[in-house]
Amino acid sequence: MNTSMTIKTAAGDFSAYVAYPEADKAPAVVVLHEVFGVNEDIRLTCRALAAQGFIAIAPDLFWRQEPGVDLSVTSESDWKKGLALYMAYDRDAGVSDVAATIAAARALPRCTGHVAVMGYCLGGLMAFLTAARGKVDAVVAFHGGDTEKYLDEAASVSAPFLMHLAGADEFISTAAQAQIKAAFAGMPNVTIYTYDGCNHAFSRHGGAHYDAAAAKLANDRTWAFLKEKLG
Repeated sequence: MNTSMTIKTAAGDFSAYVAYPEADKAPAVVVLHEVFGVNEDIRLTCRALAAQGFIAIAPDLFWRQEPGVDLSVTSESDWKKGLALYMAYDRDAGVSDVAATIAAARALPRCTGHVAVMGYCLGGLMAFLTAARGKVDAVVAFHGGDTEKYLDEAASVSAPFLMHLAGADEFISTAAQAQIKAAFAGMPNVTIYTYDGCNHAFSRHGGAHYDAAAAKLANDRTWAFLKEKLG
């Protein structure tokens, strides 16, 4: 079942797309979008998670700037609009919005109380920052842009953390990826996979650099990780 919910905060209310599994009770995964907002790519990701037995909740991260952003992954003008939203996005306020979404997810009657956060690009960064600054049961980050700028917070992540990096990422340099790996080295709760030869957003549905084999591997690893950590 696909529906929506409203997240209430002191700063205002915002919406989230929700995909429910068949089970009466299930753990939840908060899915954080990239520059395109809660679009069909993110809705497909949520429905795939629901098929795996999770309640998937995708909050509108851009609500403070423009509620309801839903951009095409193939439109140049939409890409430029998304990039402008990304550049102006308040990441600190965003962490509080994600935390509010996690709290709302835990309170859902059909949720077991276990909640993970998972994100892509901007959402990958926000998943990391949320885990570093708050409480979440598990975290998954796909190619989180600018992660290397916040590595002083890496040691604060105590939850199980799965990170996916694209070996040929045009937005996260080889040097930046080395810094990320070094910052998390020796942390037993962190697992980092690199997909050699893949570009940024290699798992984006309909994306220009979609790699079916790498996407399947990353998704299979993600679903297994979430099932293990969320119960």
